[in-house]
Amino acid sequence: MSKKYFGTDGIRGRVGVYPITPEFMLKLGWAAGMAFRSMGACRVLVGKDTRISGYMFESALEAGLSAAGADVMLLGPMPTPAIAYLTRTFHAEAGIVISASHNPHDDNGIKFFSGEGTKLPDEVELMIEELLDAPMTVVESSKLGKVSRINDASGRYIEFCKSSVPSSTSFAGLKIVVDCAHGATYKVAPSVFRELGAEVVVLSAQPNGLNINDNCGSTHMGQLQAAVLAEHADLGIAFDGDGDRVLMVDHTGAIVDGDELLFIIARDLHARNKLQGGVVGTLMSNLGLELALADLGIPFVRANVGDRYVIAELLERQWLVGGENSGHIVCFQHTTTGDAIIAALQVLMALKRRDEGLAQSRQALRKCPQILVNVRFGGGANPVEHPAVKEACARVTTAMAGRGRVLLRKSGTEPLVRVMVEGDDEAQVRGYADELAKLVAEVSA
Repeated sequence: MSKKYFGTDGIRGRVGVYPITPEFMLKLGWAAGMAFRSMGACRVLVGKDTRISGYMFESALEAGLSAAGADVMLLGPMPTPAIAYLTRTFHAEAGIVISASHNPHDDNGIKFFSGEGTKLPDEVELMIEELLDAPMTVVESSKLGKVSRINDASGRYIEFCKSSVPSSTSFAGLKIVVDCAHGATYKVAPSVFRELGAEVVVLSAQPNGLNINDNCGSTHMGQLQAAVLAEHADLGIAFDGDGDRVLMVDHTGAIVDGDELLFIIARDLHARNKLQGGVVGTLMSNLGLELALADLGIPFVRANVGDRYVIAELLERQWLVGGENSGHIVCFQHTTTGDAIIAALQVLMALKRRDEGLAQSRQALRKCPQILVNVRFGGGANPVEHPAVKEACARVTTAMAGRGRVLLRKSGTEPLVRVMVEGDDEAQVRGYADELAKLVAEVSA
């Protein structure tokens, strides 16, 4: 059964445009409260990032949950993975995050966590969707949900992050620049690294409701690159608005993406015989990651794009580590979802154990040139399924003889086909990508 509202990462859209409206959020809070309450007594944690619309949607969700008889515990601005952690530790039935992640302030959305701190099962999302189409009711007055605020949420999460590294850990002598994207990590991230001994220079930690992800954070790395060089720092760390993505900058100002960070973490676990299986990437993970892991004898599999699919693959295989080149990195040995601060700490520990800088440590992974061409088509049949396109993809794949790969996928939101080719030889890769893009355009004309 297809879902009407839930996408791969909750419900997201433009503020004021249905369904991202106060009326819908009121009904969503009620529907979620009714669904969770059907499983027994119900407490729901609600957290948010720093965008201005969070106040409005927090109030609407709170009213809907209370009307359904669910108790509400408000966390205020907190990273998305913090809500996953606190939902577990407070033994709540669910957690709700009001966030549009790396999007600008005029977007917002809702993510849900189960009582185990994981994504909601499909059957629960479908139950909520069914209730959204039912008339809203209110429980009798004596059974209305109560609302309270958790005042020490930040401190609890800071201690949890620090617990992911050995208690004797000290990053004294390490100078880092931290870009908080004017988002949900603005309080906790600098505290975590400072309390572990690092010298921390903080960027973009003055949220005003409108500046989240605005020319800062993991989607706009220029400010961080310049600051690392100006401060003569050892490295820089960039978070996105809700704190589930992390990218880094080495001391030369070069960007270190999620594939490279994932490799550094996996290699460290493998060296200590703690990897437990292999690594999960996505269809967009660079071929260089796969080849570098293969050189170490580490298995690698690809999931569909989206941390939901990475997590599902990890759970199925009972592996510990996976992620995306965008910086979503999952470390199941410490937590239940992608957590940018936890991932950053694992990278810092790996560098410390090897006594290496970030620039040196990333060198074992040689990223392959990757060319992406977007081809617009006029609807109708999917060009990716055209026999001539399939034959051409097979021919190019054979010609690259295991040192390259081809991926064609239709966009889920626009009439576009994304043609991606990667391999050892950039000129050859570009030629193949242009050839396939031209063919896709021809068959869809």
